Formats: sequence, C-alpha cells, structure tokens
Amino acid sequence: MMTKLVLTFGVLALVAALAGNLPATAHVTLTRPAIAGGTALQAGDYRLLIGEGKVTLTIDKQSFVIPAKIETGTRKFEVNQVQYDSTASPVKLLEIGIGGTKTRVIFN
Repeated sequence: MMTKLVLTFGVLALVAALAGNLPATAHVTLTRPAIAGGTALQAGDYRLLIGEGKVTLTIDKQSFVIPAKIETGTRKFEVNQVQYDSTASPVKLLEIGIGGTKTRVIFN
C-alpha cells in the first residue's frame, strides 16, 4: 500500500515537472498573406506551437519555424489578436496575442 502511494506521488511530481517544459499550442487564422521573420505565409488557419525563442506555424502539411520573441503581458487576451503592418510591401506579420492567455508572440 505504501509503495503504491509513493509511486503515485512520484508520477504526479514527474508530470508536474514536465508540464512546465511543454510547448504551448494555439490555433490562429491569418486573414491575409504576410511575411513573418522573412518567411512568406499565406492566409489560412494555422496551428501555432510556441517554443524557446521561436514558433512553428503549421498549415495542412507545411510547417514554418520562425524566430520570435515570446512575452507575457499583464492582461489576458479575450480572443486571438493578429497585428499586421499594412504599410509595408509585402504586408508584415508583427505579432499574435494568444486568446485566453497573457502570451503574445512578436516577430522580428
């Protein structure tokens, strides 16, 4: 009985330790083609995987690894917010605020 209890707490501690190191994911829709970190992205629905100093955007079977700065703000984003620089040609993707979190991804 004591062995099961110790094993259970050990497993829970391991899961808790690993949970902080898992990359965060989100889904985001780009409403227009844009350039992010020198990578051309088409409009569409992307899966966003946040890593250490980079993000991976995946659409269909294509993945794009883009350098980015990840910041935690003071307010929570209600929904995903995508900010573009429309004055640039081509249009640049500046940042993405992840809905339901305080995380924003800023592209270089």
